[in-house]
Amino acid sequence: MAEAKGLVMVFTGNGKGKTTAALGMGMRAWGQGKKILVLQFIKGRWRYGELNAAARLGENFEIRQLGEGFTYLNNEVTMAEHRAAARAALAAALNELVRAQVDMLILDEILYALKLKLITLEEVLGLLDRKPAQMHLVFTGRNAPPEIIARADLVTEMKEIKHHYARGIKAQKGVEF
Repeated sequence: MAEAKGLVMVFTGNGKGKTTAALGMGMRAWGQGKKILVLQFIKGRWRYGELNAAARLGENFEIRQLGEGFTYLNNEVTMAEHRAAARAALAAALNELVRAQVDMLILDEILYALKLKLITLEEVLGLLDRKPAQMHLVFTGRNAPPEIIARADLVTEMKEIKHHYARGIKAQKGVEF
């Protein structure tokens, strides 16, 4: 049996599947009796399929939507709301690291929040500094900075080869949400 060590894992890139990969990792850990918490930095307001699945898995697989939904940079009023939500999500993540009550903490779209400058690189690196030795910590989102990649144990880049959006096919229930 391998020695247990909490890993830092990053799912990044322009392709689809970052959240799905992280949730799959969480599902695998849950299947081994681990406690999983997903904090979603951007997603909010919509009822995504993963929320329904997590509710069926019980108390050891929890997803908290802490964001305001996807945004664009051209609306400063909305950006203030997104910034406040991202700051609250960051505080929740730090609290969970300090409490150390979960085996895997997935910070979904934290890298997108970083890219939008809703939070800072120093704050995200600070989360890595606070990670308990046995806890797995997962980051998702595009444009993972080199400083985070350097500190990760596993980095997977999703690369888009082809996407149905390019052909005008809209988001599909069970695929995108």
